[in-house]
Amino acid sequence: MRSVRKGSAIAYALMVTATAAILLTSIVGFVVSQLQYSMKQHDREEALQIAEAGIHFYKWYLAHQLDGRTASQVQAFWSGGTALGQSSAYVGTYSNGQYSIVVTPPATGSTIVYITSSGHTTSNPGLERTIKVRLRRPSWSESAVVANDFMRFGAGTEVYGKIHSNSGIRFDGVAHNLVSSSVDQYNDPDHTGSNEFGVHTHVNVPPATGINSAYRAAEAPPSAVPSRTDVFEAGRQFPVATVDFNGILGDLSLMKSEAQAGRGRYFDNTGQGRRIILKSNGTYDVCTVNSFVASTNEINQYRRNSGSGTCGTCSGACLSNYPIIDNGVIFVENNIWIEGTIDTKKISVVAANLTSASVKSVYISRDIRYAHANCSEIIGIIGQQDVEITRDSNNFLTIDAALMAQSGRVGRSNYTGINAIRNTITINGALVSNQRYGFAWADSMGNHVSGYQNRNLYYDNNLLYCPPPYFPTGTNYLVDLWEEL
Repeated sequence: MRSVRKGSAIAYALMVTATAAILLTSIVGFVVSQLQYSMKQHDREEALQIAEAGIHFYKWYLAHQLDGRTASQVQAFWSGGTALGQSSAYVGTYSNGQYSIVVTPPATGSTIVYITSSGHTTSNPGLERTIKVRLRRPSWSESAVVANDFMRFGAGTEVYGKIHSNSGIRFDGVAHNLVSSSVDQYNDPDHTGSNEFGVHTHVNVPPATGINSAYRAAEAPPSAVPSRTDVFEAGRQFPVATVDFNGILGDLSLMKSEAQAGRGRYFDNTGQGRRIILKSNGTYDVCTVNSFVASTNEINQYRRNSGSGTCGTCSGACLSNYPIIDNGVIFVENNIWIEGTIDTKKISVVAANLTSASVKSVYISRDIRYAHANCSEIIGIIGQQDVEITRDSNNFLTIDAALMAQSGRVGRSNYTGINAIRNTITINGALVSNQRYGFAWADSMGNHVSGYQNRNLYYDNNLLYCPPPYFPTGTNYLVDLWEEL
Protein backbone atom coordinates (compact mmCIF):
# COMPACT_ATOMS: atom_id res chain seq x y z
CA MET A 1 0.00 0.00 0.00
CA ARG A 2 2.81 2.33 0.90
CA SER A 3 4.61 1.47 -2.40
CA VAL A 4 1.58 2.45 -4.47
CA ARG A 5 1.23 5.77 -2.70
CA LYS A 6 4.97 6.44 -3.11
CA GLY A 7 4.83 5.77 -6.87
CA SER A 8 1.81 8.01 -7.28
CA ALA A 9 3.58 10.87 -5.52
CA ILE A 10 6.59 10.50 -7.78
CA ALA A 11 4.40 10.52 -10.89
CA TYR A 12 2.50 13.57 -9.61
CA ALA A 13 5.79 15.37 -8.90
CA LEU A 14 7.10 14.55 -12.36
CA MET A 15 3.90 15.84 -13.96
CA VAL A 16 4.03 19.08 -11.98
CA THR A 17 7.71 19.50 -12.81
CA ALA A 18 7.08 18.91 -16.53
CA THR A 19 4.18 21.33 -16.54
CA ALA A 20 6.25 23.95 -14.77
CA ALA A 21 9.11 23.38 -17.21
CA ILE A 22 6.78 23.78 -20.18
CA LEU A 23 5.28 26.94 -18.72
CA LEU A 24 8.69 28.34 -17.85
CA THR A 25 10.03 27.54 -21.31
CA SER A 26 7.01 29.20 -22.91
CA ILE A 27 7.37 32.27 -20.71
CA VAL A 28 11.08 32.52 -21.44
CA GLY A 29 10.42 32.05 -25.16
CA PHE A 30 7.71 34.70 -25.08
CA VAL A 31 9.94 37.14 -23.22
CA VAL A 32 12.82 36.48 -25.62
CA SER A 33 10.58 36.92 -28.67
CA GLN A 34 9.19 40.15 -27.25
CA LEU A 35 12.68 41.42 -26.58
CA GLN A 36 13.72 40.50 -30.11
CA TYR A 37 10.61 42.16 -31.55
CA SER A 38 11.22 45.25 -29.43
CA MET A 39 14.84 45.41 -30.54
CA LYS A 40 13.79 44.93 -34.16
CA GLN A 41 11.18 47.68 -33.86
CA HIS A 42 13.77 49.93 -32.23
CA ASP A 43 16.23 49.25 -35.06
CA ARG A 44 13.45 49.77 -37.60
CA GLU A 45 12.49 53.13 -36.14
CA GLU A 46 16.12 54.15 -35.83
CA ALA A 47 16.72 53.16 -39.47
CA LEU A 48 13.94 55.56 -40.50
CA GLN A 49 15.46 58.34 -38.40
CA ILE A 50 18.85 57.70 -39.99
CA ALA A 51 17.27 57.86 -43.47
CA GLU A 52 15.63 61.16 -42.50
CA ALA A 53 19.00 62.40 -41.25
CA GLY A 54 20.32 61.76 -44.77
CA ILE A 55 17.54 63.93 -46.21
CA HIS A 56 18.29 66.73 -43.73
CA PHE A 57 21.99 66.51 -44.58
CA TYR A 58 21.27 66.89 -48.29
CA LYS A 59 18.96 69.86 -47.70
CA TRP A 60 21.80 71.47 -45.72
CA TYR A 61 24.23 70.62 -48.54
CA LEU A 62 22.00 72.18 -51.22
CA ALA A 63 21.41 75.27 -49.09
CA HIS A 64 25.15 75.86 -48.81
CA GLN A 65 25.76 75.12 -52.49
CA LEU A 66 22.80 76.83 -54.18
CA ASP A 67 20.80 79.19 -51.97
CA GLY A 68 20.93 82.67 -53.49
CA ARG A 69 22.62 81.46 -56.68
CA THR A 70 21.46 82.57 -60.13
CA ALA A 71 19.64 80.27 -62.54
CA SER A 72 22.83 79.90 -64.60
CA GLN A 73 24.85 78.93 -61.53
CA VAL A 74 22.24 76.39 -60.45
CA GLN A 75 22.18 74.82 -63.90
CA ALA A 76 25.98 74.66 -64.01
CA PHE A 77 25.99 72.92 -60.61
CA TRP A 78 23.67 70.14 -61.74
CA SER A 79 25.02 69.78 -65.28
CA GLY A 80 28.54 69.30 -63.88
CA GLY A 81 27.50 65.88 -62.54
CA THR A 82 29.64 66.29 -59.41
CA ALA A 83 26.86 66.86 -56.86
CA LEU A 84 26.92 64.40 -53.97
CA GLY A 85 24.82 61.34 -54.76
CA GLN A 86 24.41 62.24 -58.43
CA SER A 87 26.83 59.95 -60.26
CA SER A 88 27.06 57.39 -57.43
CA ALA A 89 25.48 56.88 -54.02
CA TYR A 90 26.79 59.08 -51.23
CA VAL A 91 27.24 57.19 -47.94
CA GLY A 92 27.29 59.05 -44.65
CA THR A 93 27.68 57.90 -41.04
CA TYR A 94 25.12 58.92 -38.46
CA SER A 95 25.20 57.86 -34.80
CA ASN A 96 24.51 54.10 -34.74
CA GLY A 97 24.28 53.54 -38.48
CA GLN A 98 24.67 54.80 -42.04
CA TYR A 99 22.59 56.43 -44.74
CA SER A 100 23.01 56.11 -48.49
CA ILE A 101 21.80 58.95 -50.74
CA VAL A 102 20.97 58.76 -54.44
CA VAL A 103 19.96 61.96 -56.26
CA THR A 104 18.02 62.45 -59.48
CA PRO A 105 18.96 65.93 -60.79
CA PRO A 106 16.47 68.31 -62.43
CA ALA A 107 15.41 67.79 -66.02
CA THR A 108 16.39 70.51 -68.47
CA GLY A 109 14.46 73.69 -67.73
CA SER A 110 13.19 72.41 -64.37
CA THR A 111 14.30 72.76 -60.73
CA ILE A 112 12.70 69.57 -59.34
CA VAL A 113 15.19 67.28 -57.55
CA TYR A 114 14.44 63.78 -56.22
CA ILE A 115 16.45 62.51 -53.23
CA THR A 116 16.32 58.88 -52.10
CA SER A 117 17.87 58.12 -48.71
CA SER A 118 18.22 54.60 -47.26
CA GLY A 119 19.18 54.13 -43.61
CA HIS A 120 20.15 51.21 -41.38
CA THR A 121 21.63 50.65 -37.93
CA THR A 122 25.04 49.15 -37.24
CA SER A 123 23.45 46.48 -35.04
CA ASN A 124 21.01 45.36 -37.73
CA PRO A 125 22.31 46.35 -41.18
CA GLY A 126 19.87 44.01 -42.93
CA LEU A 127 16.91 46.06 -41.73
CA GLU A 128 16.80 49.09 -44.03
CA ARG A 129 14.21 51.82 -44.55
CA THR A 130 14.09 54.15 -47.53
CA ILE A 131 12.64 57.64 -47.95
CA LYS A 132 12.13 59.57 -51.17
CA VAL A 133 11.52 63.33 -51.22
CA ARG A 134 10.95 65.87 -53.95
CA LEU A 135 12.55 69.32 -53.69
CA ARG A 136 12.01 72.32 -55.92
CA ARG A 137 12.73 76.02 -56.09
CA PRO A 138 9.20 77.49 -56.14
CA SER A 139 8.43 79.04 -59.51
CA TRP A 140 7.05 82.55 -59.86
CA SER A 141 4.20 80.94 -61.77
CA GLU A 142 2.83 79.38 -58.57
CA SER A 143 0.70 82.45 -57.77
CA ALA A 144 -2.13 83.91 -59.80
CA VAL A 145 -0.63 87.39 -59.32
CA VAL A 146 2.80 88.56 -58.11
CA ALA A 147 3.57 92.29 -58.11
CA ASN A 148 6.23 94.72 -57.00
CA ASP A 149 4.00 97.82 -56.96
CA PHE A 150 0.77 98.90 -55.31
CA MET A 151 -2.10 96.82 -56.62
CA ARG A 152 -5.81 97.51 -56.89
CA PHE A 153 -8.31 94.84 -57.86
CA GLY A 154 -11.60 96.53 -58.65
CA ALA A 155 -15.19 95.43 -58.27
CA GLY A 156 -16.01 92.61 -60.65
CA THR A 157 -12.55 91.05 -60.38
CA GLU A 158 -12.56 87.39 -59.34
CA VAL A 159 -9.22 85.67 -58.74
CA TYR A 160 -8.60 81.94 -58.32
CA GLY A 161 -5.06 81.54 -56.99
CA LYS A 162 -2.68 83.23 -54.56
CA ILE A 163 -1.95 86.96 -54.83
CA HIS A 164 1.16 88.74 -53.54
CA SER A 165 2.60 92.25 -53.75
CA ASN A 166 5.82 93.67 -52.34
CA SER A 167 3.74 96.82 -51.75
CA GLY A 168 0.12 97.23 -50.67
CA ILE A 169 -3.01 95.64 -52.11
CA ARG A 170 -6.53 97.02 -52.28
CA PHE A 171 -8.91 94.24 -53.20
CA ASP A 172 -12.55 95.01 -53.98
CA GLY A 173 -13.46 91.80 -55.80
CA VAL A 174 -13.52 88.18 -54.62
CA ALA A 175 -10.28 86.28 -53.84
CA HIS A 176 -10.63 82.52 -53.61
CA ASN A 177 -7.07 82.02 -52.31
CA LEU A 178 -4.60 83.74 -49.98
CA VAL A 179 -3.79 87.43 -50.54
CA SER A 180 -0.45 88.63 -49.08
CA SER A 181 1.66 91.79 -48.92
CA SER A 182 5.23 92.54 -47.83
CA VAL A 183 4.11 95.66 -45.92
CA ASP A 184 1.98 95.83 -42.80
CA GLN A 185 0.40 99.16 -43.82
CA TYR A 186 0.58 101.72 -46.65
CA ASN A 187 -0.95 104.92 -47.95
CA ASP A 188 -3.43 103.89 -50.64
CA PRO A 189 -2.72 106.24 -53.58
CA ASP A 190 -6.32 106.04 -54.80
CA HIS A 191 -7.74 108.16 -51.97
CA THR A 192 -6.72 110.58 -49.23
CA GLY A 193 -6.40 109.69 -45.56
CA SER A 194 -4.14 107.71 -43.27
CA ASN A 195 -2.42 104.39 -43.86
CA GLU A 196 -4.51 101.25 -44.24
CA PHE A 197 -3.60 97.59 -43.87
CA GLY A 198 -1.08 96.08 -46.31
CA VAL A 199 -4.01 94.09 -47.70
CA HIS A 200 -7.37 95.84 -47.36
CA THR A 201 -10.76 96.24 -49.01
CA HIS A 202 -13.26 99.02 -49.57
CA VAL A 203 -16.20 96.65 -50.05
CA ASN A 204 -18.93 97.47 -47.54
CA VAL A 205 -19.49 94.95 -44.76
CA PRO A 206 -22.53 92.69 -45.40
CA PRO A 207 -25.47 93.03 -45.31
CA ALA A 208 -24.56 96.39 -46.82
CA THR A 209 -23.53 96.33 -50.48
CA GLY A 210 -21.37 98.41 -52.76
CA ILE A 211 -17.99 100.05 -52.28
CA ASN A 212 -16.90 103.06 -50.22
CA SER A 213 -13.75 104.50 -51.77
CA ALA A 214 -12.95 106.79 -48.83
CA TYR A 215 -10.50 105.95 -46.05
CA ARG A 216 -11.73 102.95 -44.01
CA ALA A 217 -10.82 103.06 -40.31
CA ALA A 218 -11.91 99.44 -39.86
CA GLU A 219 -9.33 98.48 -42.50
CA ALA A 220 -6.49 100.43 -40.89
CA PRO A 221 -4.29 100.19 -37.80
CA PRO A 222 -4.71 100.20 -34.85
CA SER A 223 -7.94 98.28 -35.56
CA ALA A 224 -7.83 94.50 -35.44
CA VAL A 225 -7.75 92.92 -38.89
CA PRO A 226 -11.28 91.70 -39.72
CA SER A 227 -11.58 88.36 -41.49
CA ARG A 228 -13.88 89.60 -44.30
CA THR A 229 -14.41 86.17 -45.81
CA ASP A 230 -16.90 87.76 -48.20
CA VAL A 231 -13.86 89.24 -49.98
CA PHE A 232 -10.89 87.14 -48.81
CA GLU A 233 -12.28 83.61 -48.83
CA ALA A 234 -8.92 82.05 -47.85
CA GLY A 235 -7.74 84.97 -45.72
CA ARG A 236 -5.05 87.64 -46.04
CA GLN A 237 -1.52 87.77 -44.66
CA PHE A 238 0.91 90.66 -44.09
CA PRO A 239 3.74 91.44 -43.79
CA VAL A 240 5.59 88.58 -45.55
CA ALA A 241 8.96 88.31 -47.35
CA THR A 242 9.53 90.22 -50.60
CA VAL A 243 10.28 88.74 -54.02
CA ASP A 244 13.23 90.04 -56.07
CA PHE A 245 12.28 91.37 -59.51
CA ASN A 246 15.85 92.47 -60.26
CA GLY A 247 17.02 88.87 -59.96
CA ILE A 248 14.93 87.96 -63.02
CA LEU A 249 17.64 89.45 -65.25
CA GLY A 250 19.84 86.46 -64.47
CA ASP A 251 17.06 84.13 -65.61
CA LEU A 252 16.68 86.08 -68.86
CA SER A 253 20.39 85.71 -69.52
CA LEU A 254 20.14 81.95 -69.04
CA MET A 255 17.14 81.77 -71.37
CA LYS A 256 19.06 83.60 -74.07
CA SER A 257 22.01 81.23 -73.70
CA GLU A 258 19.75 78.18 -73.88
CA ALA A 259 18.00 79.47 -77.01
CA GLN A 260 21.34 80.16 -78.70
CA ALA A 261 22.57 76.69 -77.71
CA GLY A 262 19.75 74.99 -79.62
CA ARG A 263 17.33 74.41 -76.74
CA GLY A 264 14.88 76.64 -78.56
CA ARG A 265 15.55 79.41 -81.08
CA TYR A 266 17.16 82.83 -80.88
CA PHE A 267 16.09 85.82 -83.01
CA ASP A 268 18.14 89.03 -83.21
CA ASN A 269 16.98 92.65 -82.97
CA THR A 270 16.16 93.11 -86.66
CA GLY A 271 13.33 95.55 -87.40
CA GLN A 272 10.83 96.30 -84.65
CA GLY A 273 10.62 92.71 -83.48
CA ARG A 274 8.85 89.47 -84.44
CA ARG A 275 5.28 88.33 -84.77
CA ILE A 276 4.98 84.74 -83.54
CA ILE A 277 1.96 82.58 -84.36
CA LEU A 278 1.94 79.32 -82.38
CA LYS A 279 0.34 76.40 -84.23
CA SER A 280 -1.24 73.20 -82.94
CA ASN A 281 0.79 71.12 -85.44
CA GLY A 282 3.95 71.66 -83.35
CA THR A 283 5.36 74.57 -85.34
CA TYR A 284 5.16 78.35 -85.28
CA ASP A 285 5.13 81.04 -87.95
CA VAL A 286 7.43 84.06 -87.62
CA CYS A 287 7.38 87.40 -89.40
CA THR A 288 9.78 90.31 -88.86
CA VAL A 289 7.87 93.47 -87.94
CA ASN A 290 8.99 96.44 -90.01
CA SER A 291 6.79 99.06 -88.32
CA PHE A 292 3.89 99.45 -85.89
CA VAL A 293 1.61 102.24 -84.69
CA ALA A 294 2.85 103.51 -81.34
CA SER A 295 -0.55 104.83 -80.24
CA THR A 296 -2.27 101.45 -80.68
CA ASN A 297 0.67 99.00 -80.68
CA GLU A 298 -0.78 97.39 -83.80
CA ILE A 299 1.50 96.15 -86.61
CA ASN A 300 1.11 97.83 -89.98
CA GLN A 301 4.03 96.42 -92.01
CA TYR A 302 6.30 93.36 -92.19
CA ARG A 303 9.78 92.95 -93.64
CA ARG A 304 10.61 90.44 -96.36
CA ASN A 305 12.88 87.55 -95.40
CA SER A 306 15.35 88.42 -98.15
CA GLY A 307 16.05 91.48 -100.22
CA SER A 308 14.18 94.73 -99.77
CA GLY A 309 10.48 95.37 -99.60
CA THR A 310 7.65 94.82 -97.15
CA CYS A 311 4.38 92.92 -96.76
CA GLY A 312 1.02 94.11 -95.52
CA THR A 313 0.27 90.73 -93.90
CA CYS A 314 2.29 88.06 -92.13
CA SER A 315 2.45 85.70 -95.10
CA GLY A 316 4.28 84.79 -98.28
CA ALA A 317 7.76 86.25 -98.65
CA CYS A 318 7.64 87.68 -95.13
CA LEU A 319 6.83 84.41 -93.31
CA SER A 320 9.09 81.66 -91.94
CA ASN A 321 8.10 78.50 -90.07
CA TYR A 322 10.00 76.63 -87.34
CA PRO A 323 9.36 73.60 -85.13
CA ILE A 324 8.51 74.24 -81.49
CA ILE A 325 11.29 72.77 -79.34
CA ASP A 326 9.54 71.10 -76.41
CA ASN A 327 10.80 72.41 -73.04
CA GLY A 328 12.64 75.11 -74.96
CA VAL A 329 12.84 78.89 -75.27
CA ILE A 330 11.98 81.31 -78.07
CA PHE A 331 14.14 84.35 -77.33
CA VAL A 332 13.79 87.57 -79.34
CA GLU A 333 16.25 90.40 -78.73
CA ASN A 334 13.39 92.76 -79.58
CA ASN A 335 9.61 93.16 -79.24
CA ILE A 336 7.21 90.25 -79.74
CA TRP A 337 3.60 90.07 -80.96
CA ILE A 338 2.29 86.63 -80.05
CA GLU A 339 -0.87 84.54 -80.57
CA GLY A 340 -1.96 81.00 -81.40
CA THR A 341 -2.44 77.52 -79.95
CA ILE A 342 -0.03 74.82 -78.79
CA ASP A 343 -0.63 71.08 -78.53
CA THR A 344 1.49 68.89 -76.22
CA LYS A 345 4.36 71.39 -76.06
CA LYS A 346 5.95 73.37 -73.23
CA ILE A 347 7.62 76.63 -74.22
CA SER A 348 8.79 79.96 -72.83
CA VAL A 349 8.75 83.04 -75.07
CA VAL A 350 10.94 86.02 -74.14
CA ALA A 351 11.22 89.56 -75.49
CA ALA A 352 14.37 91.16 -74.04
CA ASN A 353 17.29 93.26 -75.22
CA LEU A 354 20.31 92.28 -73.14
CA THR A 355 22.80 94.12 -75.37
CA SER A 356 21.65 97.72 -74.77
CA ALA A 357 19.49 99.86 -72.49
CA SER A 358 16.47 99.67 -74.83
CA VAL A 359 14.07 97.33 -73.01
CA LYS A 360 11.52 95.33 -75.02
CA SER A 361 7.90 94.24 -74.62
CA VAL A 362 5.41 91.55 -75.58
CA TYR A 363 2.16 92.54 -77.32
CA ILE A 364 -1.01 90.42 -77.37
CA SER A 365 -4.13 91.04 -79.45
CA ARG A 366 -5.49 87.55 -80.17
CA ASP A 367 -6.13 84.40 -78.16
CA ILE A 368 -3.29 82.26 -76.81
CA ARG A 369 -4.65 78.80 -76.06
CA TYR A 370 -3.79 75.27 -74.96
CA ALA A 371 -5.29 72.42 -76.94
CA HIS A 372 -5.88 70.27 -73.84
CA ALA A 373 -4.97 72.35 -70.76
CA ASN A 374 -2.79 69.86 -68.88
CA CYS A 375 0.87 69.57 -67.87
CA SER A 376 1.86 68.62 -71.41
CA GLU A 377 0.99 72.15 -72.57
CA ILE A 378 2.54 75.13 -70.79
CA ILE A 379 3.39 78.62 -72.06
CA GLY A 380 5.47 81.23 -70.27
CA ILE A 381 5.55 84.75 -71.77
CA ILE A 382 8.11 87.25 -70.47
CA GLY A 383 8.48 90.87 -71.47
CA GLN A 384 11.61 92.67 -70.30
CA GLN A 385 9.43 95.77 -70.01
CA ASP A 386 5.68 95.20 -70.53
CA VAL A 387 3.19 92.55 -71.52
CA GLU A 388 0.73 94.83 -73.31
CA ILE A 389 -2.74 94.11 -74.69
CA THR A 390 -3.09 96.10 -77.93
CA ARG A 391 -5.94 98.47 -78.75
CA ASP A 392 -7.57 96.27 -81.39
CA SER A 393 -7.45 93.14 -79.25
CA ASN A 394 -10.26 90.58 -79.35
CA ASN A 395 -13.49 91.76 -77.75
CA PHE A 396 -13.47 88.49 -75.81
CA LEU A 397 -9.80 87.69 -75.23
CA THR A 398 -8.53 84.45 -73.65
CA ILE A 399 -4.91 83.89 -72.66
CA ASP A 400 -3.65 80.51 -71.43
CA ALA A 401 -0.18 81.36 -70.12
CA ALA A 402 1.99 82.61 -67.30
CA LEU A 403 2.64 86.30 -68.05
CA MET A 404 5.61 88.25 -66.65
CA ALA A 405 6.65 91.90 -67.02
CA GLN A 406 10.13 92.19 -65.52
CA SER A 407 10.51 95.98 -65.31
CA GLY A 408 7.12 97.27 -66.50
CA ARG A 409 3.58 96.04 -66.17
CA VAL A 410 1.10 93.53 -67.51
CA GLY A 411 -1.96 95.38 -68.74
CA ARG A 412 -3.69 97.49 -71.36
CA SER A 413 -3.02 101.16 -72.02
CA ASN A 414 -5.69 103.86 -71.75
CA TYR A 415 -6.55 103.72 -75.44
CA THR A 416 -9.07 106.07 -77.03
CA GLY A 417 -11.22 105.88 -80.13
CA ILE A 418 -12.44 102.76 -81.86
CA ASN A 419 -12.02 99.49 -79.90
CA ALA A 420 -10.95 101.38 -76.77
CA ILE A 421 -13.64 99.60 -74.74
CA ARG A 422 -13.64 95.81 -74.86
CA ASN A 423 -15.89 93.23 -73.20
CA THR A 424 -14.07 90.41 -71.38
CA ILE A 425 -10.49 89.29 -70.82
CA THR A 426 -9.85 85.87 -69.29
CA ILE A 427 -6.40 84.78 -68.17
CA ASN A 428 -5.96 81.09 -67.34
CA GLY A 429 -2.50 81.01 -65.81
CA ALA A 430 -0.47 83.47 -63.75
CA LEU A 431 0.43 87.16 -63.85
CA VAL A 432 3.72 88.71 -62.66
CA SER A 433 4.01 92.50 -62.92
CA ASN A 434 6.68 94.87 -61.62
CA GLN A 435 4.48 97.93 -61.93
CA ARG A 436 0.80 98.26 -61.18
CA TYR A 437 -1.17 96.11 -63.59
CA GLY A 438 -4.59 96.80 -65.05
CA PHE A 439 -6.86 96.05 -68.00
CA ALA A 440 -9.49 98.76 -67.40
CA TRP A 441 -9.64 102.54 -66.99
CA ALA A 442 -12.23 104.81 -65.39
CA ASP A 443 -12.70 108.57 -65.29
CA SER A 444 -12.89 110.72 -62.15
CA MET A 445 -16.56 109.82 -61.77
CA GLY A 446 -15.86 106.11 -61.89
CA ASN A 447 -17.20 105.61 -65.40
CA HIS A 448 -15.54 102.93 -67.52
CA VAL A 449 -13.77 104.70 -70.41
CA SER A 450 -11.25 102.18 -71.75
CA GLY A 451 -10.19 98.56 -71.45
CA TYR A 452 -12.04 95.39 -70.54
CA GLN A 453 -15.29 95.67 -68.64
CA ASN A 454 -14.94 92.14 -67.24
CA ARG A 455 -11.64 90.72 -66.01
CA ASN A 456 -11.33 87.05 -65.05
CA LEU A 457 -8.07 85.73 -63.57
CA TYR A 458 -8.08 81.96 -63.16
CA TYR A 459 -4.98 80.32 -61.75
CA ASP A 460 -3.81 77.31 -63.76
CA ASN A 461 -3.06 74.62 -61.16
CA ASN A 462 -0.80 72.85 -63.65
CA LEU A 463 1.73 75.67 -63.15
CA LEU A 464 2.38 74.51 -59.58
CA TYR A 465 4.36 71.42 -60.63
CA CYS A 466 4.76 72.16 -64.33
CA PRO A 467 6.12 75.71 -64.59
CA PRO A 468 7.20 77.02 -68.00
CA PRO A 469 10.75 76.02 -69.03
CA TYR A 470 13.44 78.13 -67.31
CA PHE A 471 10.76 80.35 -65.74
CA PRO A 472 12.18 82.41 -62.85
CA THR A 473 12.06 80.76 -59.42
CA GLY A 474 12.78 81.50 -55.79
CA THR A 475 16.31 81.04 -54.47
CA ASN A 476 15.70 78.29 -51.88
CA TYR A 477 14.78 74.62 -52.23
CA LEU A 478 11.59 73.46 -50.49
CA VAL A 479 10.32 69.92 -49.83
CA ASP A 480 6.91 69.39 -51.39
CA LEU A 481 6.65 65.57 -51.34
CA TRP A 482 7.75 62.96 -48.76
CA GLU A 483 7.13 59.24 -49.01
CA GLU A 484 8.54 56.00 -47.63
CA LEU A 485 9.31 53.41 -50.26
